[in-house]
Amino acid sequence: MAHMTYYVALPFVFSCDGVAAGEATECFSANAAVMRAEALSRKPGHAGAVAFSRTGDPSSGDFTDATLIRKFGDDVPDDLSAL
Repeated sequence: MAHMTYYVALPFVFSCDGVAAGEATECFSANAAVMRAEALSRKPGHAGAVAFSRTGDPSSGDFTDATLIRKFGDDVPDDLSAL
């Protein structure tokens, strides 16, 4: 079983129902994910963004819960359990 850690920047956009997750971007490192999330949080129409990581085995699809690295924006959810 080969465990890998993925680093992701995920924007949140304003929607009719409040705030919704946008399109995630995989990054090479935690620092790159933070930098990308910060840039995404500044785009017009975005409520903010998060940088997070997940570790697991891609061949089996078993992954740990997402671990928040950094959050940008007050309207962004703290709970990443749905990711």
